[in-house]
Amino acid sequence: MPVPEMLAVMIALWVGLVLAGLVEAARHGRLLRRIPVRIHVNGTRGKTSVTRLIAAGLRNGGKRVCAKTTGSAAALIDPEGREFPLYRISGANIIEQMRIMGRMAALRPEIAVVECMALQPQYQSLTELKMVRSTHGVITNARADHLEVMGPGEEDVALALAGSTPVKGELFTAERDLVAVFEHACKDRHSELRQVGEEEVAAIDDRILQRFQYSEHAENVALALKVCSALGVDRERALEGMVGLAPESGAMRVLHVDYFHRDIIFVNAFAANDPESTGRIWSRMVERHGEGRRRIALINCRSDRPHRSQQMAQVAPDWPPADCYLLMGSGTLLFARMAVKNGVDPERLLVMEHASMVEVTETILEQCGERSLVVGMCNIHGGGEEVARFFQNRASREEDL
Repeated sequence: MPVPEMLAVMIALWVGLVLAGLVEAARHGRLLRRIPVRIHVNGTRGKTSVTRLIAAGLRNGGKRVCAKTTGSAAALIDPEGREFPLYRISGANIIEQMRIMGRMAALRPEIAVVECMALQPQYQSLTELKMVRSTHGVITNARADHLEVMGPGEEDVALALAGSTPVKGELFTAERDLVAVFEHACKDRHSELRQVGEEEVAAIDDRILQRFQYSEHAENVALALKVCSALGVDRERALEGMVGLAPESGAMRVLHVDYFHRDIIFVNAFAANDPESTGRIWSRMVERHGEGRRRIALINCRSDRPHRSQQMAQVAPDWPPADCYLLMGSGTLLFARMAVKNGVDPERLLVMEHASMVEVTETILEQCGERSLVVGMCNIHGGGEEVARFFQNRASREEDL
């Protein structure tokens, strides 16, 4: 083909692609206008919980709400509160958000609550500005996680998360230390910042938290209540809807297991995968249940999350000591090397790289002895869910927190 004709074909293809993109953008814009209120939930920890809490609170307040979660088990929640799992043939992709907004629009909700699924900073901004275009943004917190993508430090994580700040809307957050980053983002995008105060968190006391069917954090509840209040739902009505939620698969649970004369307390904290949250949970569980029990830190590593393993290993020596650090999953040697370097006794490490689930559960039982505390941590995917299910199916009771 002569060069002029080839150029003409290439230009025609390019023009066709541009026009197709413009048509798709216009179609998506029409879909979004059919959903008057759009809430985009982002943050390091608690995104899924806060998404579900907000949707439940608004629903109980008489609002017609759809929600989409992207946590341990991605799901679409319809206006009746029914959850439908999302199956991904080729893995997670942020284009999913556009398809989900279309499915939500077909259900004619007043409000859509969407959990952010992007990690790359540029994609977080793209998702907000082109796909969700939220009226209300939510950033739960900014902590040192996914540093290989959003790092190297916590402030860089906050800057990445700030990409989901709405334009001319409202941004809600429970973050305190790095709130200046979100103030700057709101100023840039002409939005109002609504920060959850310490007194609002303190108002979510143990009496309220004990009403939940699973372990929930006061900051998450306070943040969700603030959003519901801004959208006209009475606090008590919203809270009533929240406490009625069934636990999601990644929710923290404390299970009492009596298994062949073994008295085991198993804590599913796999979803708490930043060092701050994990250390706090481990310390609290050891203080509450560790006396007279063999303490086992069950650390589920992932080779595609090396920074997470390194961070956990660096701070593990500062926690109340475990009798056994049982390492499962992949990339366990990275954790082992870093933990020993920082002071963990190598005699207490038990490495089970790529071990089968039968091998892992049998080894846990062997390590337990007659009385034990086992806390699963670091990653829910890559084996954590399966271990949690093993103990859930054998639990005699679940502890109220």
